[in-house]
Amino acid sequence: MTTDQPISQPQAPPVCPRHPDRVAYVRCQRCGRPACPECQRPAAVGIQCVDCVRDAAKSAPRTTTAVGGRVRRGRPTVTFTLIGICAVMFALQLTVPGWTGRFMYAPVLGVHEPWRFLTAAFLHSTGFFGHIIFNMWALYVTGQFLEPVLGRARFTALCVLSALGGSVAVLLLASPAQAVVGASGMVFGLFGAMVPVLRRLGGSAAQIIGLIAINGVIGFLVPGISWQGHLGGLVVGLALGYGFAHAPRERQKLFGWLLPAAVALVLVVAVVAKYAAVGVL
Repeated sequence: MTTDQPISQPQAPPVCPRHPDRVAYVRCQRCGRPACPECQRPAAVGIQCVDCVRDAAKSAPRTTTAVGGRVRRGRPTVTFTLIGICAVMFALQLTVPGWTGRFMYAPVLGVHEPWRFLTAAFLHSTGFFGHIIFNMWALYVTGQFLEPVLGRARFTALCVLSALGGSVAVLLLASPAQAVVGASGMVFGLFGAMVPVLRRLGGSAAQIIGLIAINGVIGFLVPGISWQGHLGGLVVGLALGYGFAHAPRERQKLFGWLLPAAVALVLVVAVVAKYAAVGVL
């Protein structure tokens, strides 16, 4: 007389939790779960899955520069984005009739269409290609240095507020009908911010000061250049750069949002006061 023995079922092969249709015999060294080739990431020892790599990145201590910018690897994303926007806008200026007129800035237009204070910074003269070439070159060079040092958020605030500062200076110092385009206010803001940041990091600012002086003189001597826009961007850039560079270490994050907010408030008050003084508000 015999007893029937149960027949063992073959064990199912392991599959990737993120891709259940894929067999995965390689396991994560951290959590032990299977990981398909797409979800594998090389680690110091063995292989980790993408989930563990992401969790480790979140829990890793934040590394900052001497002036409080978050250390990131890779290219300066904000700098390239701004250059790309300017390039697209320039192409539209050349191909779409009236595009420049829709977004250029003049004090008489800004009171009813305030977005022009900023949009004009992404337009350039279509009659002189050197205008956009110089501004994009200057944005690229300064952005390569400032964006990694300041961090993306503060660098973005610096660029936007410098551009606005240039337009506000045109409102305060130029003719109401003076129309302006160009990223020069933004560029001069970056020039200005580099001076205190370079000095804070122990570098020499002599070359950038010389560049500011030369371009400042050109703005007064060459017709068609808005020295007011240059001056406004420069003042804003100097103020933000100095504040970012000399913020106390334990308060750098606070200064990172408080200082741009304060500068933005000053610009808004200046605009409102000017328009109110001439009776358009």
